[in-house]
Amino acid sequence: MPEPLFQKIALVGIGLIGSSLARVIRREGLAGRLSIATRRAETLARARELGLGDDYFLDAAEAVRDADLVIVSVPVGASGTVAAEIAGGLKPGAIVTDAGSTKTSVIREMTSFIPENVHFIPGHPIAGTEHSGPDAGFAELFEERWCILTPLPGTDAEAQANLTRFWEACGSRVDTMDPEHHDMVLAIVSHLPHIIAYNIVGTADDLETVTKSEVIKYSASGFRDFTRLAASDPTMWRDVCLHNRDAILEMLARFSEDLSALQRAIRWGDGDKLFDLFTRTRDIRRSIIEAGQEIDVPDFGRHVLAHPPKPESESA
Repeated sequence: MPEPLFQKIALVGIGLIGSSLARVIRREGLAGRLSIATRRAETLARARELGLGDDYFLDAAEAVRDADLVIVSVPVGASGTVAAEIAGGLKPGAIVTDAGSTKTSVIREMTSFIPENVHFIPGHPIAGTEHSGPDAGFAELFEERWCILTPLPGTDAEAQANLTRFWEACGSRVDTMDPEHHDMVLAIVSHLPHIIAYNIVGTADDLETVTKSEVIKYSASGFRDFTRLAASDPTMWRDVCLHNRDAILEMLARFSEDLSALQRAIRWGDGDKLFDLFTRTRDIRRSIIEAGQEIDVPDFGRHVLAHPPKPESESA
């Protein structure tokens, strides 16, 4: 067996991301020892039943003690609290990273607690499903998905290189980005789609003329895809909205303007404008498939990564 990348890795949070990391760390032999921490005793007990780690703690400071790499995968609203809890247990030279989908707020919340002799390199693996908890994870979650690092000024180059190697060993492609730019990009490619999905599903639920049986019966017409997004963890998405508020509001404003233009085109029967919009958006979809970021299978390619993408169907 090759030498592990890190002698000890600590995972703080063992939901979808944390439990997937635990599985791929085990599979690839990336850690000599794997420590797991979570707040709820029931969750920790389930992680132990699944054999996700070597050591299990309700005290995050104990879990990170002597760890070379610490990965915080909790809702972004809890990142500051976790940073304060683990600060006293971090060893000099350790790398601390996170998996939150907002970066500016996480940096603001965590930086003041991380000791100067510890390398804090914020990160965001762009991978996930609508499921949560330690049972939801799988080792293939990160394969051919992007992980964005948002290193701070003066970040140690060797530490960043080691963290990059870790994510690549998990199957990810790694990119770097400015935190503010990251938050704007994710606002349009992730946060806004989820918000729209929550709103559409909520609207359908509120309409007295649409019964729940009809919503379920005819969901294959497009509604089903929105329900997948709208089934995501409520705590996580509440925190995302609150912690990436400015970027999300900017994208919502742009979306509202474009929606008004679409409404006018439909009202005035402007078929050329509608056709142009639908053609442009179809091209974006095809580009995503060509880039390997989507696979045309019912589970969105989450478990069938070996299959090449198929051409988009022309049917509705």
